[in-house]
Amino acid sequence: MGVTYKYFGAPDGATAARVPVSMRPEELGGDELGMGGMFTKIKPETMAAMVLTGIEGVPLHKVPPLELVVLHPDYAVVKLPVTAVDPLRGVGEEAVGAAAFIWSTVPDRGGPRDAFTVYQLLHEWQDFSERLHHAGHQPYCLVWP
Repeated sequence: MGVTYKYFGAPDGATAARVPVSMRPEELGGDELGMGGMFTKIKPETMAAMVLTGIEGVPLHKVPPLELVVLHPDYAVVKLPVTAVDPLRGVGEEAVGAAAFIWSTVPDRGGPRDAFTVYQLLHEWQDFSERLHHAGHQPYCLVWP
């Protein structure tokens, strides 16, 4: 059984905690917060580390932890550090490409063939970062089995 991650934006933790949890993944195309969410199989802590180490050059042991907003038997809502999406705004192709290559060489990755997949993912996150910024929202993730 896999875990599903839906990333979304919210102005604060109280709003994020009210994400409709009775809906199944296929029903969660967007959310009531007016932002199209993003589904991915990438863990939020991996995503935060990917941006902070690959783009910002933060050592892995200095990546801030996620903040638990809601823990329920059927799901959890976590807040990503704001620093996990802000650095993506305004960085160029070279920085995204370098971060993708760095992360494709991590031991549990498939090597250079993963670089393009990571590159595409970081571009999706760039778009997500822009949407969050324009809406004045923080990044959150709904996690459920």
